[in-house]
Amino acid sequence: MTPRPPFGLLLDVDGPVSSPVTRTIHRPEIVASIVALAAAGVPVVFNTGRSDAFVREQVAGPLLAAGLPPHARVHAVCEKGAVWAPLAALVAGDVTVDHALAVPADVHALVGGIVAARWSGAMFVDTAKLTMVSVEQRVDVPAEEYAAAQVPFEQEVFDACAAAGLGIGWRGRTRPDAAGEVPYRIDPTIIASDVESVRLGKDLGAERALELLAADGPLPLRWRTVGDSRTDYAMADLLHGRGCEVAHVDVRPGDGALERPYPVLLAGAAVDDEAGAAYLGRLAALVSGGTGDEEGGGLTWSGGRAPR
Repeated sequence: MTPRPPFGLLLDVDGPVSSPVTRTIHRPEIVASIVALAAAGVPVVFNTGRSDAFVREQVAGPLLAAGLPPHARVHAVCEKGAVWAPLAALVAGDVTVDHALAVPADVHALVGGIVAARWSGAMFVDTAKLTMVSVEQRVDVPAEEYAAAQVPFEQEVFDACAAAGLGIGWRGRTRPDAAGEVPYRIDPTIIASDVESVRLGKDLGAERALELLAADGPLPLRWRTVGDSRTDYAMADLLHGRGCEVAHVDVRPGDGALERPYPVLLAGAAVDDEAGAAYLGRLAALVSGGTGDEEGGGLTWSGGRAPR
């Protein structure tokens, strides 16, 4: 009988794993820690808004090159729950897509035209997305320049989508469609703006993760979720609501850490992949038989110590 894993790990990609500056995993210790965790029997699911192509190239590639074992329970849930697959299937290009969650095809053309006409100096369309329209900061553009362009760009997209009859929401505003519905939204992050179904989210991604893991072995009873934005707390919210023991790691608490009924680990001065590397390294040391706990190195639990 396959033993129950010590815990499960749900990882956002941008921020805790890949750098939001380089859009790559440029800290080799992150790859080594994830491989060590998976080799020790910890199920790992990447729960991300990124495309399957991005995860295949920027995440799966380095993990496999670092010796990820064939038996590892590693999966990917992409586009906030709309695209998913075990990692081996994703590498082979065999993913499941929920086309019911896709934005209409003409929205791709509309947004692409807006970018090409006025905003290509600061951003580009991620053409690898299968269900959403994502417009991302160019890596050669400073963060402050992109931030100055992002809101006026989103305003233009919001107005154009509403004029085209698409029910859409954006930063607290809504423009219903002819039926009075708002099935889509513009979701901003620090490096991108996504036009997407309102049904997408990290909670849906967590549901997909549970389904993937239930198909290949026992489900963990304990979980750790790691993310860099407020929307990432939805992973832990869903697991907590299912009665699981869960704690969330916020690697960018400066955006405003949330109060939750479960423990939240704050990264102190470290942010993004620096904080992700520190936390994953401590977890990997623990499952490999090391001493200590999940705290240390500037990592502190909000509301008390880490759950045991």
